[in-house]
Amino acid sequence: MTTTSPTAATPSASRPKPLRPRVVGALVRRDFLVSRSYRAAFALDLFFGFINLSIYYFISKTFEVTPSNLGGAPSYFAFAAVGVALGLVVSAATFRVAQRLREEQLTGALETLVAQPVSVPELAFGLAGFAFAFASVRAVLYLVIANVAFSANFSNADWPGFVVMIATTALAMAPFGIAVGAAVLVLKRADLLASLVSLALALLGGAFFPIEVLPDWLEPIAKILPTTFAFDGVRAALYQGSGWAGSAAKLLAVAVVLIPLSLWLFAVALRIGRARGSLSTP
Repeated sequence: MTTTSPTAATPSASRPKPLRPRVVGALVRRDFLVSRSYRAAFALDLFFGFINLSIYYFISKTFEVTPSNLGGAPSYFAFAAVGVALGLVVSAATFRVAQRLREEQLTGALETLVAQPVSVPELAFGLAGFAFAFASVRAVLYLVIANVAFSANFSNADWPGFVVMIATTALAMAPFGIAVGAAVLVLKRADLLASLVSLALALLGGAFFPIEVLPDWLEPIAKILPTTFAFDGVRAALYQGSGWAGSAAKLLAVAVVLIPLSLWLFAVALRIGRARGSLSTP
């Protein structure tokens, strides 16, 4: 088993260092280059999204839902299209980050990264950054497909508001990704946990149906989830052209509160991993 000195293994010095965008960018670029080498997988991924949208389109043709419960969306398909697209960001924040960190563990790359003069925030955001950026691009592409191929109807859209909502959604979901990453460092196989968190955030947040149809005891929980703010805000920006600012503010508040907490959890998990010598073990 490879050992490193306490000094070399510490990702941050005793004195806090400012976040260096160059370091985060380097890690994101590395993951982008790895992903780019699998072009067939990328094409199949986009095709899967198209099929997913098609399923909800034909479901919407089967029955009609009262428009007043759809957050301004003109049809059930238009409502669900936002859930499908933003669900990619939710998945990136949980399952994809967990998967990426597990790969780093198995290849031994994580131990090498931790031994470098990289701070905890740089490591956390760097490892999660590509997953979030890629998921955000895919979300936009799927919504374009929904509009062009299936007439989701974005004629009233506030596009600057939509951009703000995508950005604030990524910020608010980042702590969940970092926290799941911490679980991977300690538990190693946290894939199931990540999948359950992703599913719960999507379903309870109103990805595929209005939260008003949830049981009475679940609805209050759903109303305070960041995914609820995200889905409501994006739908408001795309279908109403207004009313998204409140959701964006709530997402920013979530990010301000949870990002420091998630970084602390990640730092604790790194210390536990170093103590156990498990940063590069299967």
